[in-house]
This record gives sequence, C-alpha cells and structure tokens, in this order.
Amino acid sequence: MSNRPHVPVPRRRTVLRGSLLASAAAAVPAAFAAAPAFALSGRPDAAWGVQVGDVTATSALVWVRSDRPARMTVETSASESFRRARTWRGPLIGAQSDFTGTTALHGLPPGEQIHYRVTLADPHDPRRTGRPLYGTFRTAPASRRDGVRFLWSGDIAGQGWGINPDIGGYWIYDEMRRLAPDFFLCSGDNIYADGVLEPSVTLPDGRTWRNVTTPEKSKVAETLDEYRGNFRYNLLDDNLRAFNAQVPSIIQWDDHEVRNNWYPGQILDDVRYTEKNVDLLAARSMRAFREYFPVSTLWAPSSERRMHRVVRHGPLLDVFVLDMRSYRDANSPNRQPDDTTGILGSGQLQWLKHELSRSRAVWKVIAADMPLGLVVPDGATDYEAVAQGDPGAPLGRELQIAELLRYVKHRRITGTVWLTADVHYTSAQHYSPERAAFKDFAPFWEFVSGPLAAGGFPANALDGTFGPDRVFVRAPDRANVSPMESPQFFGQVDIDGGSGELTVRLRAQGGSVLFSKVLQPGRTGQ
Repeated sequence: MSNRPHVPVPRRRTVLRGSLLASAAAAVPAAFAAAPAFALSGRPDAAWGVQVGDVTATSALVWVRSDRPARMTVETSASESFRRARTWRGPLIGAQSDFTGTTALHGLPPGEQIHYRVTLADPHDPRRTGRPLYGTFRTAPASRRDGVRFLWSGDIAGQGWGINPDIGGYWIYDEMRRLAPDFFLCSGDNIYADGVLEPSVTLPDGRTWRNVTTPEKSKVAETLDEYRGNFRYNLLDDNLRAFNAQVPSIIQWDDHEVRNNWYPGQILDDVRYTEKNVDLLAARSMRAFREYFPVSTLWAPSSERRMHRVVRHGPLLDVFVLDMRSYRDANSPNRQPDDTTGILGSGQLQWLKHELSRSRAVWKVIAADMPLGLVVPDGATDYEAVAQGDPGAPLGRELQIAELLRYVKHRRITGTVWLTADVHYTSAQHYSPERAAFKDFAPFWEFVSGPLAAGGFPANALDGTFGPDRVFVRAPDRANVSPMESPQFFGQVDIDGGSGELTVRLRAQGGSVLFSKVLQPGRTGQ
C-alpha cells in the first residue's frame, strides 16, 4: 500500500499511486491477521488506511483505524513537504470504537488541495509513534469558476462476490481514482452483512471465482463484532485503501448494511438468524457504520444523530443525502390510499422540503438509496421501494414522493437531479407529467449506477405513475452475474464552472462511457 502522495495530476489535485492485490492467496492478508489483543508489541499501526468524509469549503472529517490503543494526530498542509503544517489533536482510540478514530478539521481554506498525514502514538509514551499515513483532498470551492467533478455508485461485495485476488481485487476503484474526482458518493449497500462469502464459486462457463475470506464473512452478521468485521472486509483491498486516501466520500446506507429489504419493527422469519429483532440488528450496524465511516451527522449528540444531511460543495452544488431505510413503513403491497410515513418518514420529508427551498446552489443532487419509478419487489406480494407497478394515481409510498415533487414545482426549485444505485445495473430515466398519471410536477432526471463489486441483475420494470421514460439501460440478461462475466458500473458528474452545465456520464468498468446527458442550469422540464 502506498502511503505518501507523490504522483501529481494536472490542474486540480494530487493523485496517490495505488497498487493492486499482489498476493494470489484467497485468505486474509498477513498484515491484517493479528487482532489488537495479540499485537501489543511495537508501535501503533494503521494498516487499514485513512478516509476523509463530508468535505465542505472549510471542513472535513479524517478517519483511521489502529491495531491497538493509540492517540490520533492529524497534520494538514498546503504542500507535500508539510512546511507550516497545522496540527489537530484527535481522539484516544480504543476497544470501545473497535480502534477506529475520527478527527474533525475546521477553518480550512476553500478550493485548495489539502495534504494531510495521520500519526498514531502510544497513549503512555507519545514518542512511540507508528508510521504516518498520508492522504490528500480538495476542499469545496468558494466560487463557481473551478467547477466540480464527482462519481457515484454503490453495492460492494454482494451476492457472494467479494475480493478476488485473481482479477486484482476491486480494481474499479483504481479506475475511478484516476478520474481525480472531488468526491465519491456511495449510494448505499457499502457492505452485505447478510451475504456469506465462500472461498470459491464455480461460474456457469466453468471458471472459478475465488474470494478473500474472513470469519465475519462466513455467516450473516448479527453481533456488533460481526458487523464491524463486514465493514473491515472491504478495507482489505489495496485499491479501495488507495482510493480512500485520495478521494473524499459522502456515504449513505441502504438495506444490506443490516439485512436484505429490512424495515423498522420487522421480526425475521429467517433460519440463518438467531436474533430475529431487526431493530436490534440495525442498532448494531449503525454503531459499526459510525465507527467505520466519517459522516458528519453521526458525530452529533446521540439524540440528534441521523444519516440524512446536506453536504454543501460550493456555489454549484448541494448534495441532499436521504435515508430511505430508517423511517419507512413496513414493506407491503404498497397500495394504501393514505400514507404519511412512506419511505422517508414525515419528519425527513419536511426536512428535505425545507432544505431544498433554502438551497442557493445551482444544482441540487438528491442522493437516494432507492429508485423512484423502478418496481423493486419484496417477495410475491410486497414491494421494497417507492413504486408498486400500478401506473395510476399515487398510492402508498408514492404519495410522499408526489407531495415532494409538487412542492418542488410550486416553489420553483430548479436544478434537482436524482442519483441512486441499489438495482445492480445502470440506466437513465426521464420523468415527465405528459406521460404520468400524476401531473402536478416539473420534469426531472433520475440516473442509476452500480454495482461496484457485486452481482449484476436484469432491468426492473417501470411504474407509470410519474411518467418515467427509460432513455438508456445496460443490464445483464440473467440474475446475479459475477464481476468476471459482466462489467461493473459507476456514474460521473461534471459541473462546468463557466456555463454551469451539468454533464452525467454512465460508465462501465474498463473505461467506456455508455451514455451521457448534458443538463442546463436554472431550467425545469429538461
């Protein structure tokens, strides 16, 4: 793993040189094998890398994991030499947080490349420090002239497809890193806590897929330590750690962080689980999520912690991160004529309306962890997302989305674009009242991408309530196609600092752009 930034990228930022998995052994790399309790000699080590999250024009969160108790210190500088460095005293890291720590940075200069290094010190002897880890990120601009580039996708290590050393691990992260985005939006399913990884899987064409395996990925996650192990698993990949050291993240969650298609109050009927109370499983997952991702709103006082938030990225962009999992009503046929809870909960819906109305950004990206007009079933009769296949007037969870879309139209809120993942293929849908049963809204676009490292699936049916037209789709023709058989997908968004135009590119692993769309600022009905 490369620790120090040393490869400059022209114009905007510094790139860290990543590396692919060198070992062909489908087992836990030796550097990660020792648990903290058995590695107390020597100095603190941070083999899991660093991360930065929720970057704004003046602030950021820096994350690290130690192999033992340690004091975290972060230094920031405008240069790689770390002359005139600023020092940030971080937390004392211990077992209570699974040896993870996060340090908040404030008062950063807008629109600047920030170089940082994280040092872990023995809490009893500050002179005993581990090898520092280096990273870099760019703060959001104070003016619009610099423009913005970000990527989005989701769905990592799902359906039995984990880190395969034979294909270089998660090498899609190396491809994304080389595009030098300002940040990465992960639209959920960061882990598959309900997805067991076998050491090997025979593919339909006779080839063998091999997984790096760990004890926590040998069963469904139920305990706090098992959820922690699921979040650690992806950090075994060299590509992902190199990506994290260079590209800040905006992270949201969906169902597989806990269990497939879960909802609050659910009692499981699944023989794989000894713990049947989903609320208890979700609480354990949320604690591990908070420990392993730098998310600003999860560091608020306990009573105020939440996943939904706005991350403001300068004059051109606000990102509205939704939580379509924690406040939803139970999955059902979804045809009830009155539904105040819906998929967002009444409180989050009011929050979103308020934040959209006060946003002054040119573009307002709504980061949804589930699609709007794609029919996502849950069993034979119930539905998991917003749509339920009835093309008529809004029913069930559609009522809440109709209320939101009506609000956006009547408040003349421009520049809304919906981004999501979840369905394991890539597509572009244009929604228009001319085609819809519900007509009191302004046209808008929804773009879907993913998976990053999971099984691919055929395209879902469309629900006509909001008039979606599937302008583009690329999806496998059968369920659970492995990453060796079908490319993985991610999306790219570029906002031009001069014209304000927003360009969406749907990309496939391997470098190809499958579809692109240019949207004009300040307009509705595009």
